[in-house]
Amino acid sequence: MTYGFRIKLNWDRIEPSLVDAFGNLPVANVSDSMSRICGLGTSMRPMHRSGTLAGPALTVRTRPGDNLMLHKAIDMAQRGDVIIVDAAADMANSLMGELMLAHAIRRGVAGFVLNGAIRDAEAFLEHNLPTFAVGVTHRGPYRTGPGEIGLPIAINGTVVEPGDLILGDIDGVVCVPKAHAADVLKGTIKKHEAEAKQMAETKAGTVNRDWVDKALKEAGCEFLE
Repeated sequence: MTYGFRIKLNWDRIEPSLVDAFGNLPVANVSDSMSRICGLGTSMRPMHRSGTLAGPALTVRTRPGDNLMLHKAIDMAQRGDVIIVDAAADMANSLMGELMLAHAIRRGVAGFVLNGAIRDAEAFLEHNLPTFAVGVTHRGPYRTGPGEIGLPIAINGTVVEPGDLILGDIDGVVCVPKAHAADVLKGTIKKHEAEAKQMAETKAGTVNRDWVDKALKEAGCEFLE
């Protein structure tokens, strides 16, 4: 085996029912339910026009600016997979463009999370496949490797295991470990319902704001005339 060239062929994926259950919940509420420590960084921004991302992670690690393993990952992907790539946030070369995007759509890939750059940005807007990346550059990639597929990766301190749940919306991207997804779902639904109740009270003018002055008092705030 050449070091840095490894491809794992099989792993467990999060249950499709859980993917569907998370699909309409805001990423912000999922993040809050996970103590706000499982995001993939503020630089990860949507490159598509609109819509959300949800699906099991197909993990890729590659040398910055190289997409050989990303090509292979698209060929390997099961319908509904989210291909998530650690390319060290390098933006000197793009990881993919319009041709690879078209191939991924044909393969049924649910979307991409790229810790790197894209090119052919208008194609991503036009086709609107959920895609998150850290930037855009016209310079193309190399295709020599090294890289890995189907093994754990880390992006901005968050470890992503193959098969974990990846969620994305306009606020960013989070990873929900598949082993804890059911518990996180319960917490997220509870958070979402509480926010909906608060929003209704806010619009009706009945929301209780006493907590603000209580927090200021506990902090020892001085009010000046």
